[in-house]
Amino acid sequence: MTDVLPSRRLNKRKVAAVCLLAPLFLFLVYQVALFIMVCWYTVQNPRSTAFMRQTLNELQASENHTADITYQWVDYDTISNHLKRAVIASEDSNFMNHGGIEWDAIRQALEYNRKQASQGSAKRRGGSTITQQLAKNLFLSQSRSYFRKGQELILTYMIEFVMPKERILELYLNIAQWGETTFGAQAAARHYFKTNAGQLSARQAANLAAMLPNPSFYDKNRSTRYLNSRTATIQQRMRQVTIP
Repeated sequence: MTDVLPSRRLNKRKVAAVCLLAPLFLFLVYQVALFIMVCWYTVQNPRSTAFMRQTLNELQASENHTADITYQWVDYDTISNHLKRAVIASEDSNFMNHGGIEWDAIRQALEYNRKQASQGSAKRRGGSTITQQLAKNLFLSQSRSYFRKGQELILTYMIEFVMPKERILELYLNIAQWGETTFGAQAAARHYFKTNAGQLSARQAANLAAMLPNPSFYDKNRSTRYLNSRTATIQQRMRQVTIP
C-alpha cells in the first residue's frame, strides 16, 4: 500500500507537467512554423494574405456573394518613389532607423485617440510601424485580442531580423488595403487614378497614403476636407523622407 501511493503521486506530477509543457511546446512549434514562413517571404511573393482572405470571406458571407479581391503584384523598382516616400511619411517616418516597433509612437497614438474619442471625433491615429502592419496583414486577422497583438510583435521582430527594409516596404506596398476589395499599390493606382503604380504623381501618392488608416471609408468618401488636408500635409513631408 505504501508503494502504491508514491507511485500515484508521481503519475499525477507527470500528468501535470505534460499539461503545462504541452501548450508551451505547441506554441514554440507554431512560432518556428511562422518563422519559416517569414523566411519564405523574403524571396517569394505572396499570392494572398490572411487579411485578404478574411476580407473576402466576410464579404461573401454578407449580401455580396460574388465579391472578389483586386490584387496584382508589382516589383519594388516599378512602384513610384513618390508612393514609397508618401507611405513612409504618413505611416512610419522613422522606418529606416527603428528595429520594428516604436513604443513612444504607440503611447502617443493611444493618448491622441483617447482625446479624440472624448471630443466625439472619429479621427484616429495608429502607432504601428510599417513592419507591424505587414506582420498583421500578411499573417494575422483584424481581431483586437491581446494574443493577436502579442503575436504581431513577435512576427515584427522576426521580419526585421531576416528582411532588409527594401523587402519590407515592397511587401507592404503590395498587400496594403486601399479599398473595400482593393489591395496593393498597382490595384490602388488603377482603381483611383486609372494609371500604374509606377506612374503615380506626388499628389496622387500622397492621397493614397492618406487613405491607409481607413481605406474602406475613403473608397466611398474620396474628397473629404480631412482627406484633402492630410494629403497636402503628407506631400510636404515627402521631401524629407529617405527610402530604401
